[in-house]
Amino acid sequence: MTTTLAIANQKGGVAKTTTVASVAAALGELGHTVLVVDLDPQSCLTFSLGIDPEDLELSIHHVLTKGLAVHEVILRTDEGVDLLPATIELARAEADLLTRTGREHALRGVLEDLAEAGVDYDWVLLDCPPSLGVLTVAALTAADAVLIPLQCETLSHRGVGQLLDTVHDVRRFTNPDLEVWGVLPTLYDGRTNHSRTVLETISETYDLEVVEPPIPKTIKFAEAPAAGRSILATSRSSKGARAYREVAENLVARAARGRP
Repeated sequence: MTTTLAIANQKGGVAKTTTVASVAAALGELGHTVLVVDLDPQSCLTFSLGIDPEDLELSIHHVLTKGLAVHEVILRTDEGVDLLPATIELARAEADLLTRTGREHALRGVLEDLAEAGVDYDWVLLDCPPSLGVLTVAALTAADAVLIPLQCETLSHRGVGQLLDTVHDVRRFTNPDLEVWGVLPTLYDGRTNHSRTVLETISETYDLEVVEPPIPKTIKFAEAPAAGRSILATSRSSKGARAYREVAENLVARAARGRP
């Protein structure tokens, strides 16, 4: 059974892409098959996994708006996970989809086509753009659950309420079974009182589960994309890599808990 998890927060710079790449790699280490989907026109996930978006002729844009078969676009990465890549052309998809009936279901249809073709993954991770536009709503409509990376700074709290409002609307109109698995604290600096205070108040502020452990702030995360790999490959024993491995194990346990 496939678990489709959207990683979403309309605020940029909260480690969404880092979380997708790192959790995917950690799930792969655990023996799971993983597809990651880059839904951001900035293509950071695609680049972070060692593929130059400027060298690509085909991307998820062609699948969502041109009817191209999804299996023609999926790429295998050095990380051991499959990638549905993005290019800057995806910026046009938002406008193209706006005029389409059932646009919210566009991505769900793509994933269903994949399953019907006999291509099954244990996990599909959706890297949402930093907005609450059509692509994010399509991701939430296609997902079983959403995980919210949240930087451990007060200002990063702003907008989470808007995201939860969007989740509420998606549940009401397009995906009644969507679950919120919780908040993943990122860029955490345990040496500062501010980070510790923010972490302590997340749960009560949003009445959401906090996914453990918090992801530490480390330069190792900035170094990994330049190598086209995740931190699990470039700095295997670092505290950041260890944290994401533990997060992946907790997500696997959470997925198992939600199944019959």
